[in-house]
Amino acid sequence: MSNDAHSRPAGEAEELLYDPNVATPTHGERARTLVAAIRTGTLCTIAKEPAGFPYGSFVTFAMDDSNLVFFISQLAEHTKNLRHDARGSLLVAEGGEDDPLANGRVTMLGSCRLLEAGADRESAKRAYLEAHPNAEYYIDYKDFGFWRLDVEAVRYIGGYGRMSWVPHAEWAEATSDQIAPQARAIIDHMNTDHAEALVAYCRAFSKAKQATAATMTGVDRYGFEMSATTDAGPRPIRLAFSQPISSSEEARREMVALVKKARGVLGQP
Repeated sequence: MSNDAHSRPAGEAEELLYDPNVATPTHGERARTLVAAIRTGTLCTIAKEPAGFPYGSFVTFAMDDSNLVFFISQLAEHTKNLRHDARGSLLVAEGGEDDPLANGRVTMLGSCRLLEAGADRESAKRAYLEAHPNAEYYIDYKDFGFWRLDVEAVRYIGGYGRMSWVPHAEWAEATSDQIAPQARAIIDHMNTDHAEALVAYCRAFSKAKQATAATMTGVDRYGFEMSATTDAGPRPIRLAFSQPISSSEEARREMVALVKKARGVLGQP
């Protein structure tokens, strides 16, 4: 959990309209959550021929603890490159936004190694099959091999104004957000059925006292984010839950408790 300025979705020139110390996921947690939701990425290696050029290729991957595993052909160009130079990186990026630069992305850098028979290979195989169950049909092909990228550095970009090099210890210790798989449904439900509650949250618990509308833009285990319509235009608001949550039902209870509290603050029935 973090409350540093880099984690806040606001421009540095703007006065924050909410408590700057509100509980917020660390960049390590945000990065692990993003990577956990995606199964493909761009593997970048150092080309053997033509020598020295960056070479990017599409791969499927899985997380094995805090490291990455690939199941790739012995004939693939990236395999040839890794046998010559073990350095590599994997870029994983979100999609779906009108502005692609507003999407989150994570680049993980490190050294790769082929996993021979043993505990490491079995661990990689389990992780890969959990992420890609259809691979069961070809998982024992002799001309494929498991490679692991031991993550040494992580660059996280969460859209405009939210980016950093994630400390290795933070990356290794972080876990993906349990709410992430339900986040879209929670956001859509609140925006469709409880728009008035979002306005009440902004007016009661932030400096956006005159907000005329609000849209939920994100939710995580620690709290949620909104875009409030103010006289100065749309402004970001973040509020915290009373405690970290782990299910959509817990999110519902927190939202209900907050709206009751907001109505009390605002003197509404």
